[in-house]
Amino acid sequence: MTTSTAPTGAPPTEQPSWVSCTNCRSLVYGKRYTRLLHVCPECGAHARLDAPARIAQLFDEGSVQHLEVPATQHNPLDFVDQRPYAERLQQARHRTGRQDAVLAVRGRIEGRPLTAAVMDFRFFGGSLGVAAGEAVTTAAEHALRDRTPLLLVTASGGARMQEGALSLMQMAKTSNALAQLDEAGLLTVTLVTDPTYGGVAASFATLSDVVVAEPGARMGFAGPRVIEQTIRQQLPAGFQTAEFLRERGLVDDVWERGELRARLARLLTVTDRPAAAWGSGEEDPVVRDSQLLDQLPAWDCVQLARESGRPTALEHIGFWLDGFVELHGDRAGEECPAIVGGIGCLDGLPVMVVGHQKGHTTAELVGRNFGMPSPAGYRKAGRLMRLAAKLGLPVITLIDTPGAYPGLTAEERGQSGAIAENLRLMGSLPVPVVAVVTGEGGSGGALALGVADRVLICANATYSVISPEGCAAILWKNAAEAAVAADELALDAASLLRLGVVDGVIPEPEGGGHTDTAALSDAVRRAVVAALRELRTGPDAEGTGAEGAGPVPARRRRFRSFGLADG
Repeated sequence: MTTSTAPTGAPPTEQPSWVSCTNCRSLVYGKRYTRLLHVCPECGAHARLDAPARIAQLFDEGSVQHLEVPATQHNPLDFVDQRPYAERLQQARHRTGRQDAVLAVRGRIEGRPLTAAVMDFRFFGGSLGVAAGEAVTTAAEHALRDRTPLLLVTASGGARMQEGALSLMQMAKTSNALAQLDEAGLLTVTLVTDPTYGGVAASFATLSDVVVAEPGARMGFAGPRVIEQTIRQQLPAGFQTAEFLRERGLVDDVWERGELRARLARLLTVTDRPAAAWGSGEEDPVVRDSQLLDQLPAWDCVQLARESGRPTALEHIGFWLDGFVELHGDRAGEECPAIVGGIGCLDGLPVMVVGHQKGHTTAELVGRNFGMPSPAGYRKAGRLMRLAAKLGLPVITLIDTPGAYPGLTAEERGQSGAIAENLRLMGSLPVPVVAVVTGEGGSGGALALGVADRVLICANATYSVISPEGCAAILWKNAAEAAVAADELALDAASLLRLGVVDGVIPEPEGGGHTDTAALSDAVRRAVVAALRELRTGPDAEGTGAEGAGPVPARRRRFRSFGLADG
């Protein structure tokens, strides 16, 4: 947006009567524009905000305190281009009323405390110099001292050339500050605004646990013109925009400005801690004696497990999680829609949920690759589980997949290694882990989410080393023998309970979970609550296990025993 009442890049001294959108040139009534948080109602363009305006929009009124930032070197190189840097610096300070490009503050969002470093593009294009780097580092150190989450709002053209190598060193300085927050188990969040480039994108901006962006915000290491000049090719439409980055798994999500406060407040619920009696009133529906189960023929279970009407992972999450914030991407250039995950509250307990996602319609199934994850899906799952470990959140996995995707691209991108990494990671997570097989549990693609303290299965779900059709084709040389293979594989819930592969069976409505999805989902919720209640207070809870290392030794013993004669 532009106005005619203020110099370029500076806030207007008065509210203009009309504002012109710089993107679509629509005229918007000034007061309406303010109510819309400087977002064009015609094209959705998000205008740049200065740091004070951003802070005012995000934080609770009256809660903000500015942090004192230590003094830094002024014009360390005595740099002169067409004009002395000292003169340019003085002019920027006079124009913006700020000492430099970052404001460090503490405050609250919907009552929850946090610390923030907010960049201001008006000041030297938000470039990262020694003062800006010091402000970001100071904010991180205050977050560490106060044990609050850290919010980073980025807007930068890159490192400040006029400060030379000292500017470059701020990339390492700020990255080390975020590493300390990782070691302390404190949540870090980046809000990417337009633009975020160079040394900021290549340091603290992309190191946060959760990276979200405003619509249309651009982020990258090199700018589009530099890239086009280097490779001598035209870049695709939307290159480096928030939507481009979200599609490639480089940011967790794209949030509209009007949603930012509420969504950040949801994310901050990870700091909540429930009462000691959490889950005490919930009745456990799980059956742990196989003789109490009505055992259907294995092939019938296969058909029910594949029934398209069964609730998906996102439907389970929607049914029993409050304030769910979905997180996307492996942060390495890919997003796999066959695995979903994020943070939410289960009856007041913050948890991380990760699951295979299929769908109901043909379009949904195709869009989710029929629930068959690529390596990026497993890497995304691993990233979310590591975040859960850092924040001390229990992990819940929902398993429903025919298996890992066996295609050419999956092999090229390391499918086997991605699955193996998750098996190792899950065995080492220092937080309670509950896995539920809700539909198909197909081979290693299922086990990659199944190394848990408690493994439960829905009554009509299956869990197998291979599909019955695949087994029949290999061993019987005839895929038509799939029903026979299903019996021999002992893939049904009752057989798996007798083998000890699962710890309990969750009953389903008569006729299968697809006949009453709400009833099935509620049974899954109650089973998970009961399992977590036991894991959070039992002898293997964190700090109380025999080896003093939380749930890990018991989890490893569980899997160590499989196949032993006395196991």
